[in-house]
Amino acid sequence: MPEPRHILSLSGGKDSAALAVYLRDRVPEMEYVFHDTGHELPETYDYLDRLQALLGTEIVKTTDNLEDPFEHWLTIYGGMLPSNHRRWCTKMMKLRPFEDYVGDDPVVNYVGLRADERVREGYISTKPNITAVYPFQDDGLVKEDIVQILEESGLGMPPYLDWGRSRSGCYFCFYQQKVEWVRLKEAHPDLFEKAKRYEEVSARDGEAFYWCRTEPLAELERPERMAEIKAKAEAKENAPRRATRLVETLGGMDVAEEEREGCLICFL
Repeated sequence: MPEPRHILSLSGGKDSAALAVYLRDRVPEMEYVFHDTGHELPETYDYLDRLQALLGTEIVKTTDNLEDPFEHWLTIYGGMLPSNHRRWCTKMMKLRPFEDYVGDDPVVNYVGLRADERVREGYISTKPNITAVYPFQDDGLVKEDIVQILEESGLGMPPYLDWGRSRSGCYFCFYQQKVEWVRLKEAHPDLFEKAKRYEEVSARDGEAFYWCRTEPLAELERPERMAEIKAKAEAKENAPRRATRLVETLGGMDVAEEEREGCLICFL
């Protein structure tokens, strides 16, 4: 049997970036891949470019040789936009390119789940030739360690955190909180408009789909509604935190809800 390949999928998020830095010298034969949907945040692309320079090796972008993977699969799915109940975006633009890149070779897939988030769920390939490993969990590293790794490396945290985005992913990701949509409009009004047009097209074609489930972006962007959303988010952020039970800490339950929800291959 041939020696396994060692592959780490990057999302543009802090955990996979920190894992790449953490393993750079431990696994020199590592292959780094990024599954580009064509609709990532500009900060994500910039962050990956900086990480590539730090690693000193290429981060391979997988796009299935498509100019715009999202538009391609949106057409294939008859204009049906993805949602948390129909995550064809993750399946077709993240998992499928990863499995195509791997092929039938034996592979060790390095996943950036931390020791303080064992309850987190999401998509990971189940192909029998792919073995997932979790170095941060094995070594007991938690969020504070990840921040330290990134700061000491000089890479730092992802820049989209500066304007209030909590994690990587497409700019129209349906896992965003409403306040993140507000912040997207403020930071990247052009991308907000593109996301809004997808809603308008779906409604025109007979399916009223909203990224925020029940509220269209045209309603969310009203100044008074944006102010309301921001006020609620600020109140939540400033509210006293309840004491964390020991069982939650030991079991990894003391993780913010927005970090636990979503697809691993998109957000780690």
